Amino acid sequence: MKWASRAVPAAAVAAVAALAARDLIQRDHALLRTFPVLGRARYLLEAIGPELRQYIVAGNNEERPFTRDQRRWVYASAKQQNNYFGFGTDNDIEFTPGYPIIKHRTFGRTIPPSAPDAGHDVRLPCAKVLGAARGRARAFRPESMVNISGMSFGSLSGNAVEALNRGAALAGCLQNTGEGGLSPYHRKGGDLVFQLGTAYFGCRDEHGRFSLERLKELVADAPVRALEIKLSQGAKPSLGGLLPAAKVSAEIAATRGIPQGRDCVSPSRHAEFSDCDSLLDWVELLAAETGLPVGIKSAVGDLGFWEELTTLMRDTGRGVDFVTVDGGEGGTGAAPLIFTDSVSLPFQQGFARVYKVFAERDLHERVVFVGAGKLGLPDNAVVAFALGCDMVNVGREAMLAIGCIQAQKCHTDTCPTGVATQNPWLARGVDPASKSVRAANYIRTLRRDLVKVAEACGVEHPGLIDTDAIEVLGGRTASHPLHEVYGYRPEWGLPSAADRAQIVRLMTAEAPQGGTAPPSPTAMP
Repeated sequence: MKWASRAVPAAAVAAVAALAARDLIQRDHALLRTFPVLGRARYLLEAIGPELRQYIVAGNNEERPFTRDQRRWVYASAKQQNNYFGFGTDNDIEFTPGYPIIKHRTFGRTIPPSAPDAGHDVRLPCAKVLGAARGRARAFRPESMVNISGMSFGSLSGNAVEALNRGAALAGCLQNTGEGGLSPYHRKGGDLVFQLGTAYFGCRDEHGRFSLERLKELVADAPVRALEIKLSQGAKPSLGGLLPAAKVSAEIAATRGIPQGRDCVSPSRHAEFSDCDSLLDWVELLAAETGLPVGIKSAVGDLGFWEELTTLMRDTGRGVDFVTVDGGEGGTGAAPLIFTDSVSLPFQQGFARVYKVFAERDLHERVVFVGAGKLGLPDNAVVAFALGCDMVNVGREAMLAIGCIQAQKCHTDTCPTGVATQNPWLARGVDPASKSVRAANYIRTLRRDLVKVAEACGVEHPGLIDTDAIEVLGGRTASHPLHEVYGYRPEWGLPSAADRAQIVRLMTAEAPQGGTAPPSPTAMP
């Protein structure tokens, strides 16, 4: 025993000495060559820096992309724990230009129910019927204004995709497949939006070309409700991608329709169209052949594209059924820093410019607008609805709900919670059965909070919140209505009169108005 007790420290010292000797003679790292032991400590601290800042150093509102308060709200909502906050806001409201303030109404059209569990599982359908304006054969009203954004199998683990799909089924919302194809993990009960990226994964032939027949077979065999043509993504617009051969497993190869064990390249541009005119031709072809509503997803840069697209829609009768606008603050599994930080407009500015282009051509009531880019938080979503969004897609917030801890290691394949990795050992940490419930809880809670805010604004549905209901602070002494900030006309940002009337009927029929105690005999008539 005495020998063993001495041998262990001696072995440890010998190992450190051997490592130090190696570092002293290596030529790749100057720091290690000069300070072999301290240098290793420095690299260790650098490696765990995000975790140290997250749990020890940073304040409640300092971290990015999601603050501690925001993550706590998502986690508590997903677990059905207490997601309230005490003592009042710790946001620096008075000195934060751009801070949105929602204006409640003392007397509105709605009287919120006062039962303790009112609104816990509220139905919140889209105010518009997707595909109806263009007469698509399989037009439908989405059952949820909140849906799961495109996150591909390959970027996310199979268990994570399955958890989100099962959660979508429980919550009655849509899941976007992402451009990585429709995997077995997408077939667990949730309805889908199938995304067509530049590589046409899942609907391509043996030469990598788009195959209409394979697309038709796919949508006939799976619960696909709509098609989304991905033009660009907020976090990496106009940028292709590469999935290294080592990550192209048999499952990923089968899902994407590519050879196993070979580098998989996603081009930066589509081969099926090269301008707005040919894009609209392809949209109409896909809609005619499948009967599905067809839309586009894009980040916002040059407005020339949107002006040409909407002019052609107005003048030729062809058009998209929905537009998903992705903000530059949106997420990605991997991208160059310059793209994530500085390419494409943030959501509010980008969306407002696109909406105005449609509205100026009187097309805004004929298109369903979908927003993405940190819109899984109630305050951001409310502003999006006021600007004219009909639905929002949630990505990283849904990842948080199923266990993501914002470790920011998505690009390394070493995600510690198993959400954004293909490592089988790590991925096993995500239990689809239990995590699906958390995903559904989060989505239901977000919908409940959105309805509560709508009621505070005096309307029956979040899509009826107008730009007058939001003020944007310019500092401590100034603020401006949202329509002034983004140059909206008074009638913009809302569905058509017919859609407004229908959504009010749907909301009030299923959620009877609440009330207070009966009025006293002396109350005024």
